[in-house]
Amino acid sequence: MTTYAIGDLQGCHTQLNALLEKIDATAPAAHLVFVGDIVNRGPKSLATLRQIYALRERARIVLGNHDLNLLAVACGLRKSHASDTLDAILAADDREELLTWLRHQPLALEEDGNLYVHAGVLPQWTAQQTLALSREVEAALQGDDWPDFLKKMYGNEPARWNDALQGADRLRCIVNALTRIRFCTQDGSMDFKTVEGAGHAPAGMVPWFDVPNRKTESSTVVFGHWSTLGLLIRPNLLGLDTGCVWGGKLTAINLLDRSTIQVDCPQHQKPGKKN
Repeated sequence: MTTYAIGDLQGCHTQLNALLEKIDATAPAAHLVFVGDIVNRGPKSLATLRQIYALRERARIVLGNHDLNLLAVACGLRKSHASDTLDAILAADDREELLTWLRHQPLALEEDGNLYVHAGVLPQWTAQQTLALSREVEAALQGDDWPDFLKKMYGNEPARWNDALQGADRLRCIVNALTRIRFCTQDGSMDFKTVEGAGHAPAGMVPWFDVPNRKTESSTVVFGHWSTLGLLIRPNLLGLDTGCVWGGKLTAINLLDRSTIQVDCPQHQKPGKKN
C-alpha cells in the first residue's frame, strides 16, 4: 500500500484539501500519516481536526505540542495565547468526541520500518525504546486522571534523559523529546530556546539527528515541528515541516519512492517564535 507522510497542518484546512486532492489523483485511498500539530495558528483548526477525524480509517497521526496544548487549554489548565486559533474547537458541539479521540492518539508509532514522531528522538533511545516510552505517556493521557498529567507536563526540566527518572519528571522529559526537541548535546541534553535552522545550533549542540551514533539510525525517522529547517530528505531521515502556517508549503512524501507533493500556503502567522 502506498503511504504518504504529511507535515504540520496547524489548522490550514484549505491547503489540506488541496493536498489530499493531489494525493488521491496519484494514489487513490493511499494510507496517510500526519506527523503532528494538526491544529493551531492556522485559520481553520476545527475543520482540520474534523477532517482528520473523518479520515481515521485511512490515516494515523502522532501528537504534536500544539495538539497537547489544545487538550490543556480545553481542560482550563492553560490560557490561549494571542496566536492560538482554538476557540471554534472549544465551542463546538462535537468537542468532546474530537478531544477524546485526540488524546487517544500516540506520540510515536512505527510502520514498515519508519518511526514517526512530531519533533525528534533522543540519541540514546532505540526505536523500540522510543515506542515503549511513548506508550508510558499515552497511558497517562488516556487514563481517568489525564488532566492531572497535563497539569504536570509543562516545563523544561529535566532536560536530559535518565533511565532512573520517575513520575512527572520522567513523562515530561519524554514529551519534551518527542514534541519539542530541535538541538541537543551528544549526551542528549536538550535545548528549548533556539528555533532557527540547523546552522544556528547553540554552543556544544547539534541538531538531534546529527548526534554521532544515534541509536535510531537503523530506522527512517519521519518528523515535523521544525519549520525553519524546511524539507529534509536523507536515507534515514525525513523532515516534513515546510512552514505551511508561515507562508511556506504543505508537504506530503511518498514513503515508497520519496516523491513529494506540495501545496503553496498563504501566510497566516507573522514571523516570530515558531514552536
